[in-house]
Amino acid sequence: MRLCVPIPCFFPEMSVPDAIREVGRLGFDAAEIYGWRGLDPAAVRSACEEAGVELLSMCTTEFRMTDPALRSAWIEGLRESVAAAKAMGVGRLITQVGPDTGAPRTQQHESIAAALREAKPILEEAGVTLMIEPLNTLVDHPGYYLTTAAEGFALVREAGSPSIRLVYDIYHQQIMEGNIIPSITKNLDCIAHLHAAGHPGRLELQHGESDYRVIFSAVDAAGYAGACGLEYWPKMDARESLREAKRIYG
Repeated sequence: MRLCVPIPCFFPEMSVPDAIREVGRLGFDAAEIYGWRGLDPAAVRSACEEAGVELLSMCTTEFRMTDPALRSAWIEGLRESVAAAKAMGVGRLITQVGPDTGAPRTQQHESIAAALREAKPILEEAGVTLMIEPLNTLVDHPGYYLTTAAEGFALVREAGSPSIRLVYDIYHQQIMEGNIIPSITKNLDCIAHLHAAGHPGRLELQHGESDYRVIFSAVDAAGYAGACGLEYWPKMDARESLREAKRIYG
């Protein structure tokens, strides 16, 4: 499993090209970002090539999929994000599905499914993968709709496209569902990317209640071939935290 560095977590004050170079100097070959507006695609691509770092993912601009009235804005944001991803050599986009609107959950589920159906041809033509993300509502994201990986897997399977997958965030699902290893290993067909952080506190993996050495070993043994983003807020110095993560888990 590759370890991936989310640049906003570790180097928020640096430009993205400079941060990519720093990721490479620290011995990592994968990074991800969140927002892409305002970036120079050529400069980002050049930094990746220079550093030997693959920019694995970034976010869409619109997150509200639960409300059918906002679907056209989400689709337009997806088109723009796909174009930006292609320009920067990024193969995956992360999207959140949006807040619980208060409508019946069956209606909100169908609204998300309908948005994914509309997204399929855009993604498949571009060769870009869209990843929906379940989040926790108990600590970090009160009011969010998609809280369980189980429903996320169902949406992916309903979409029926290799261009639509899940980013499985172990931190969020430890809070909401637990049962991490079976949840991942039995649903690898739906997962394109992992995120990880120590809970409680969303800090270094080794300081939380989950034994990530056991989790990563089981996921590797099950045949997972993707990466895991170290999506935590470091307690340690950022560079030392990444060196320690690489020492323990790399």
